[in-house]
Amino acid sequence: MTEKTVYDCIIVGAGPGGLQAAIYLGRYNRKVLLIDRGGGRTWHARRIENFLTQKMISGKEIIERGIEQARGFHVSFEKGLVTAVSKGEYFEVTADEKVFSGRFVIVSTGGTENLPHVENIHRFLGAGFYTCIDCDGYHTTGKKLVILGNSLKTVHLAFGMKEMYTKDITLILYFLQPPEHYQEELREEGIVVVNGRPQRIIGEDSVEGIELQDGRVITCEAIMSNLGYKLNDDFLSGLNLKRDAEGFKYVTGKTYESSLSGLYIVGPLTGNDQVVIAAGEGAMAAIDIKKRLLEL
Repeated sequence: MTEKTVYDCIIVGAGPGGLQAAIYLGRYNRKVLLIDRGGGRTWHARRIENFLTQKMISGKEIIERGIEQARGFHVSFEKGLVTAVSKGEYFEVTADEKVFSGRFVIVSTGGTENLPHVENIHRFLGAGFYTCIDCDGYHTTGKKLVILGNSLKTVHLAFGMKEMYTKDITLILYFLQPPEHYQEELREEGIVVVNGRPQRIIGEDSVEGIELQDGRVITCEAIMSNLGYKLNDDFLSGLNLKRDAEGFKYVTGKTYESSLSGLYIVGPLTGNDQVVIAAGEGAMAAIDIKKRLLEL
């Protein structure tokens, strides 16, 4: 019989955090397996301009270069969807009916945008239609902007965008009626509020407007959506991990270890969803695992 392979670390998700951790652990000459299903929010990002030394790079380029770099340090890769993680003597990670064993696990699976059901959205995603103020707010500078959402967080976003990027803002709320003091402040700031559901983005090569289900058309040059995102974490459901007060994101220590010893979580599942931040978190988790492996 062939002895079962036990990896020093299994990394779930080839996002910036997972790849940075893989590179660190590979350089420590550790036995590392990275499991990834493909795609992801970073992969689909068209323009990343806030990463040190990169004036502009696509998310696809970051992921492809990161995979190549990790392979150069003998990191093993497995394409598949992880469906379960359990812990006994070792961690057992199930992906497409295969089970892999590891001493430590790093989760870097990110989230999936809650996109509105709007015609032409994928034509302009990341190129006129945006979902992240930190990633793409700058691209709306001086433009006629529409903000979509249905919460007071969306109203707060409108005030922030007005202060930093553009004076010309129309706020489309599906059905929310902001409290009167918010309405008064919106009027004072010159932010137009419209209630309705978007149906179609108008434009060929660039965003020219958005049509609502009732036929109204609001002209604009950019759209910022504020509908949140879903965490890609179904495979963690059996672990009873500690979450924040809202029961959404995971609580971790300063090295991104979760409430389950040996399981680390980096990226949007614990906090910010910025490429540069996730990479730093992956590096910190990997350094801590290196120390723990030496203690073993």
